[in-house]
Amino acid sequence: MKRIALSTLSLALLGVTGMAHAQSSVTLYGLIDESVQYVNNATPHGGSVVQLFGGNLQGNRFGLKGTEDLGGGLKTIFQLENGFNINNGALSSSGTIFNRQAYVGLASDQFGTFTAGRQYDPLVDMIQPLTGDNYFGSTFATPGDVDNNDNSFRVNNSLKYVSPVWSGFQVEGMYALGGVAGSTGSGQTWAGAATYATGPFSVAAGYLHASNANSLATRTAAGGWAGTAGGTFDTAFPGNAGINAAYSFSKAIGIASAAVQYVAGPFTANLSYSNAQYKPDAQSGFETTQKFNVGRAFLGYQITPAALLGLGYAYTRGTGDATATYNQVSLGADYSLSKRTDFYAVGAWQHASGEQRDPTTGGLVSATASIGSYGNQSSTDNQVMVSVGIRHKF
Repeated sequence: MKRIALSTLSLALLGVTGMAHAQSSVTLYGLIDESVQYVNNATPHGGSVVQLFGGNLQGNRFGLKGTEDLGGGLKTIFQLENGFNINNGALSSSGTIFNRQAYVGLASDQFGTFTAGRQYDPLVDMIQPLTGDNYFGSTFATPGDVDNNDNSFRVNNSLKYVSPVWSGFQVEGMYALGGVAGSTGSGQTWAGAATYATGPFSVAAGYLHASNANSLATRTAAGGWAGTAGGTFDTAFPGNAGINAAYSFSKAIGIASAAVQYVAGPFTANLSYSNAQYKPDAQSGFETTQKFNVGRAFLGYQITPAALLGLGYAYTRGTGDATATYNQVSLGADYSLSKRTDFYAVGAWQHASGEQRDPTTGGLVSATASIGSYGNQSSTDNQVMVSVGIRHKF
């Protein structure tokens, strides 16, 4: 990343008022991730596709973040981050400039950090780093990302507190205001997580609750989900069901998650578990809470300081409204040419069985595969995906 110390003149040119101090800085940063990707059973009739696809290991982005030292161990912090599609230049989210993050706050060495705006939730901050997704991205994520393991959503209108680290222990809490007059709970989100790290051992656990809008009209206008936490819902071609697409009209989503990791020499191993529940009301289109229990395992081997291999397995079991099972095996290799540039190859195979609810017809259909959080719904119960790409950070 390039660090730029802004003078009073440069701040003025940026339209920012106030004095510039020697202790103040703004960082311009970004990441570009591009690949050639093969996916089989990628059309309603079973065809395969070869395409350019950006954002496998990490989403493409550019942003600004900065600090101002206020003295006494206290500083102002901010971050504005935009995601984009490298293949057509479009914003990741139409009409939203800083669709990844946008927040401002205060950070204290003694008391912790408090921020407000559009942010990641505590489970993403503390648990996702202890899973295979942290090393090899979406190809190692939970099928359909039903538990937001691949950070499919951010939280708007959110207040977040992160404590200092006390002898390896740290906690984080978040609350997002729904902002609906006379209906405090409509669209609100709250979450908490804790982590403990000592030497090669790390463990983390947390819970997130996200409420949908109370109004059916508001949900319908938003395509189903209209809470402060953006929904994590598969897309699917007509006549086929996404893993969790039928539950976008849920009244609320609850996600409990935990992970543990151990590093021994060149080996990194972690295990994680999530329980995601999509809860209905009279406006949801389904009557019984849909539960997804997810177990994941990852083993990484650092062959050399520049070369990393990874093997991942994810087991997802849906019960309640619809019963289905998804088994996914993922492989990855990453080679760093420098601190900023690396080549990678990732692939996965998934098999689905049981039944899913179809978001189009509302009926139950045979379960179909959908690797990671890509939303590429298979036309059968199997799917293979392979991506070869390059990533550059600046």
